[in-house]
Amino acid sequence: MGPARIAVLEWQDEGGSVRSLTTLLSSDLQRNLRILHTSLDKRTKFWDVVVALKESTPDLVVIVVSSEDVVALAFSLVPFLKKQIVNLPVLAAVEVEQSEALYQLLEAGVDDFVASNVRPSEILPRIQRLLANRNVPTPEKNAKEKLGLSQLIGNSSVFVNEVSKIPLLARCDACVLISGETGTGKELCARAIHYLSHRSHAPFIPINCGALPLDLVENELFGHERGAFTGASTAYHGLIHEAQGGTMLLDEIDCLPPSAQVKLLRFLQEKEYRPLGSSSVRFADVRLLAALNVDLQQAVETGRVRRDLYYRLNVISFTLPPLRDRREDIPLLARHFLEKYALEFDKELTDFSEEAMAQLLFHSWPGNVRELEHIVERAALLSQSCVVDAKDILCSTTPSTRQDSFRNAKAKTISAFEKSYIEALLLVHQGNISSAARAAQKNRRAFWELIRKHQINTQNFKP
Repeated sequence: MGPARIAVLEWQDEGGSVRSLTTLLSSDLQRNLRILHTSLDKRTKFWDVVVALKESTPDLVVIVVSSEDVVALAFSLVPFLKKQIVNLPVLAAVEVEQSEALYQLLEAGVDDFVASNVRPSEILPRIQRLLANRNVPTPEKNAKEKLGLSQLIGNSSVFVNEVSKIPLLARCDACVLISGETGTGKELCARAIHYLSHRSHAPFIPINCGALPLDLVENELFGHERGAFTGASTAYHGLIHEAQGGTMLLDEIDCLPPSAQVKLLRFLQEKEYRPLGSSSVRFADVRLLAALNVDLQQAVETGRVRRDLYYRLNVISFTLPPLRDRREDIPLLARHFLEKYALEFDKELTDFSEEAMAQLLFHSWPGNVRELEHIVERAALLSQSCVVDAKDILCSTTPSTRQDSFRNAKAKTISAFEKSYIEALLLVHQGNISSAARAAQKNRRAFWELIRKHQINTQNFKP
């Protein structure tokens, strides 16, 4: 069997700095590859590209995307190629690394992408995987989709817009950053990405970095050799070794100590690591997903995350919305959990009463979907009838909230805002009414009337 034939399509005069694939795959790495370079013009007809590719019969096409203009051209070209040449894998070598541009390329049908600063040790496995999977049938596709997406429940547009990206992200091997508040389902999304990917046959290893003792983080991730430290009577492979061929989720990645972040960055760049006490380097083919419930940029600015690790992690990202922003999904989720725990507790539970559902809908849900599941689990356990009643819903929602008219509910909300706003200003200005009134852009008399209205004791804010 001869060397694999790779067609490289690159638009002329773009001035990008994407390095030539010939350079990237130089020396020993090229012995099983044959590079066929083709320069394109923006006026090149797509059909001419297809004819040229059919004549050269490549095993893989690499499209060099060196500018925003080329993203649009590639977005149009890739679907045309996929339609005309069946089972032709397409890899994008991108200079443009904005998440939106990468999503566009994945939506167009690109099977994977590599960034402009890619190393030969990283691009070759991507090419080999695409070549190996070119003609592999996927009869398990429906099962994988069910396994991967069945737990992601919701019809709200804000939720569906994010979850719809998961099948696209599963096709590529890039690092993905999943952000969202605690309990929004970040690990479920990571599992979905794994089970919809070509790595689904291999392990999925979730790690909560915040739960690892600081002095054991590196040992847990990278392992150790026998005798590496006192008490190390046997060797330990580490979780990266356990995840070989699969996917690893690092949750609360901002909790990793700086020394572990340095080693993790090395692993991300070269796929290599060194166990504690070892003199040799190990290699592992593992896709890394990262999750956190704080703003990553803020974590960088406060020094909790190294800036170079931030750039490496934040290649492509998406954010899960909090439950309070998708309240229309609450009935759907609540009934899903009710069915789940009715089966687990062997009870006949059919639905929620109107009052019980109202309590769920008006709750603020600081713990998001995880909190909802726990409340429904407890309600299912406590319920004495087939319909869960309001008395079984143990959350802090005020039952009378639902009874209010729009006008009354609005008035209560405004009143609560006024009081918290005034108290915050008084705290900032140490109880000085004149200074707080100027900051609020209200005259002193009107500001004082608000203080009296809400019965605020200004003495509590003076130093």
